[in-house]
Amino acid sequence: MPRIYRNSTKILISLSILVALCILFTIVQAQEAVPMAEAVMTAGKRIGAGLAFGLAAAGAGIGIGLVGAAAVGGMIERRELFAMYLLFAALAEAIAIYGFAMAFILM
Repeated sequence: MPRIYRNSTKILISLSILVALCILFTIVQAQEAVPMAEAVMTAGKRIGAGLAFGLAAAGAGIGIGLVGAAAVGGMIERRELFAMYLLFAALAEAIAIYGFAMAFILM
């Protein structure tokens, strides 16, 4: 067996053991007693915050993609409207900022 494969096997085994130990210690620390209602409320807040930001960011990405494509096409015809095209892109990007603010409010 070439030397490179022996070293990579040792590194892979070492990393696997490290990951297993990290998971084990995380499970052991997660055994803290928390009332069920509080745990459900915390989980609901985190899921809501994640959805608020994730969906807003996805919507902003789609919007910026569409606006960017239209702006490039429009700049070919009318270069003097560059500021308006930039404004439309900024408005689409503001959706992600609103989602980020809502995630902080929910947390």
